[in-house]
Amino acid sequence: MQHRTLPQWRKNLYVLAFGDFVSGTGFSMSLPFLPLFIGQLAHFSRVQLTFYAGLAYAISFISQAIVSPLWGKLADRTGRKPMILRSGFGMCIIGFLCGTVPNIWWLLFWRFLYGCFSGYNSNSQALIASEAPDEFGGKAMGILTTGRVGGQLIGPIIGGIIASVAGYRMTFFVFGAIMLFASLLALFYVHEDFHPLPATDSTQHGSAMKQLEHPGLIVAMFITTMLVMAATKAINPIISLFVQQLMHHHGDVSLVSGIITALPGFATIFAANRLGALGDKVGAGKVLISGLIFCSCVFAATSFVHSVYTLGICRFLIGISDAALLPLTQTIVMLNSPNAVVSRVFSYMQSFQAIGSIIGPMIGSVVAGHFSYATVFMVTAMMAVINLVIVVISFSTKKQSPKGAH
Repeated sequence: MQHRTLPQWRKNLYVLAFGDFVSGTGFSMSLPFLPLFIGQLAHFSRVQLTFYAGLAYAISFISQAIVSPLWGKLADRTGRKPMILRSGFGMCIIGFLCGTVPNIWWLLFWRFLYGCFSGYNSNSQALIASEAPDEFGGKAMGILTTGRVGGQLIGPIIGGIIASVAGYRMTFFVFGAIMLFASLLALFYVHEDFHPLPATDSTQHGSAMKQLEHPGLIVAMFITTMLVMAATKAINPIISLFVQQLMHHHGDVSLVSGIITALPGFATIFAANRLGALGDKVGAGKVLISGLIFCSCVFAATSFVHSVYTLGICRFLIGISDAALLPLTQTIVMLNSPNAVVSRVFSYMQSFQAIGSIIGPMIGSVVAGHFSYATVFMVTAMMAVINLVIVVISFSTKKQSPKGAH
């Protein structure tokens, strides 16, 4: 059989990409109906309902940002596979428990713990980063990104179907079941060649950043992931309202909003693997800088759209730019992080992504409330320009040629 001839790192990659797909699916499955589910737990006013729905969404990212570095440090001591299993089985149990909650407080509690058990994606990246040959790093990170984004895209669809057929709670039970399956696959088919360093080694007790040859470059990648997530999610609170404005309050706004929301993800799935492979050939740094330039131009252009068709085109192009940004930042981190601290570095990156996921919608809501929907895109364009400047400076101050980083 062909799969038996694959090197182990490729087998690990495919199993973990499937796990990333499942974890992305599970987190997004409840998004279409989360406010409705909360509304069933008690009689809330409109203000209370929107507040609790927003809190239930954000609280997982808050706990994720706090605990990710702790899990990363443990992964560098014990191996990445144990942390993947810890996260996978933990999400499985908590996903099931979310379906049993009697009130909003238990839901918030389990959602908080859900974030605490995060780390499947970051440890998947760390494991593959420690094993994949450098010449395939960009493509490997692109495959992992495709799995995660694909899950986030299909999750709301699956969740909506299950909720309409079997009720809201069944969605959480289904997620627990498929996460259990993905975790068992990782348990039996992922094999890590991990050799822990002696307990006295400085890398086990010192700061991970002190072990990096180019810490400024890595910090720039952290900021990049945070700003990319913030810019991408800034439109989430106002997308349906902006679509409604463009459609002049006529037509199926919900359907069109759903399509517009999904377009960047489809573009990312289409382009992530290809752009990751391109980064392996010409240099991840070059593709990343090009992606930031392209991103800032598209965001600026989006602020001038006057129809849902041009908005859809711009959102699709944003998805392509995302495919050039997230996998390539991960590739640069992979190529510039020693194996002894790679899990901690990727966990820091996950924390920055979580922070971006929190502040992005907040920025979008505030800007749209005080100015206009179109202004949100101009602000995100400015964020992309700032990000570009940071990345260019970080590469210019790096002593060696960026070709390896490339």
